[in-house]
Amino acid sequence: MKRILLFLATNLAIIVVLSITLRLLGVERILDEQGTGLNINSLLIFASVFGFGGSFMSLAMSKWTAKRFTGAQVIEMPRNAQEHWLVTTVQRQAKAAGIDMPEVAIYDAPDVNAFATGMSRNNALVAVSTGLLNTMSQDEAEAVLAHEVSHVANGDMVTLALIQGVVNTFVIFLSRVIGHTVDRVIFKTENGHGPAFWVTTIIAEIVLGILASIIVMWFSRQREFRADAGGASLAGRNKMIAALRRLQLTSQQVHLPDQLAAFGISGGIGSGIQSLFMSHPPLEERIAALEAQR
Repeated sequence: MKRILLFLATNLAIIVVLSITLRLLGVERILDEQGTGLNINSLLIFASVFGFGGSFMSLAMSKWTAKRFTGAQVIEMPRNAQEHWLVTTVQRQAKAAGIDMPEVAIYDAPDVNAFATGMSRNNALVAVSTGLLNTMSQDEAEAVLAHEVSHVANGDMVTLALIQGVVNTFVIFLSRVIGHTVDRVIFKTENGHGPAFWVTTIIAEIVLGILASIIVMWFSRQREFRADAGGASLAGRNKMIAALRRLQLTSQQVHLPDQLAAFGISGGIGSGIQSLFMSHPPLEERIAALEAQR
C-alpha cells in the first residue's frame, strides 16, 4: 500500500526544508557552546523538536498529500452500483472496527493497489485503484478494504509517526555529535565549526537515515501481519487469503517501473539485504500466517 512511502517521502522533504532553513537562519549555532563544545541539552531539545516536528507535520498532511499524489477522487455521492458498494462496505467495516467512517476514494491507476491514511483513527481516508476494482472479485476487494480499515483502527499512522519521530531525533542528534567530533579531533577546529563539521554531519545524516529506515521498515512489516489478521476478522479469513493469492498472481504478471514498485500493495519482492528495506513481508509469509490462525 502507498501510505508508508507517501508518509516517509513527505517526512524527508519537510526535514530537508527545515534543515536548510534553520541552517541559513543560524539557529544551529545553539549547538555550539562558546566555540569549545556541544551544548548537549540544547542539541537534544533541538533534535527532538526537529525530529518529531517533521514526523507529525507529515502525519497532518498525509490525507492531502495522498490525494494530490494519486489524484484520488473522494466519493461524495455514489454515482453507480460499484461506488455504492464501496461506501457501504467501508461503512459497515468501520462500524465493526469501532471507528468513524473514513473518506472513501477511487484513483485511476492500472496497478492493483489500495491505501489508507489520515491523522487519526477517526479522520482517515481509504482509497482503491481502478486496477484493483477491475481485477479483483468483490470478495477479494472486500478483504482488501477490511485490511485498510484495520490499519486505520490499529492507529498505524500515529504509531508510525512516533517511531519516525524517535529515529529522526537520534539521526539529527548523533549526526551532529559525529560532525562535531570529527571537526574538533581530526581537523583541530578550535573556534566555531569548520567545513568538516557540515560535510561530516550531512554524510552522517544520510548513513544514519538509511540505518534508521531499517527500523521503520521492520515496524511496517509487523503491522501488515496485524492488518491481515484484522482484515480476516472483518471480512473472513478465506476472503483475505484469496485476496493475497490474487496479489501473488498480479505481482507476477505486472512489472511496475522501479520508482513505483515500492508502492505496490504487495510491497515488492526482495532478498538478502534488500529484504531489510521492504515495507511489506513476502506474500507467502502473510498467507502462511493467516492459514496458521485457528
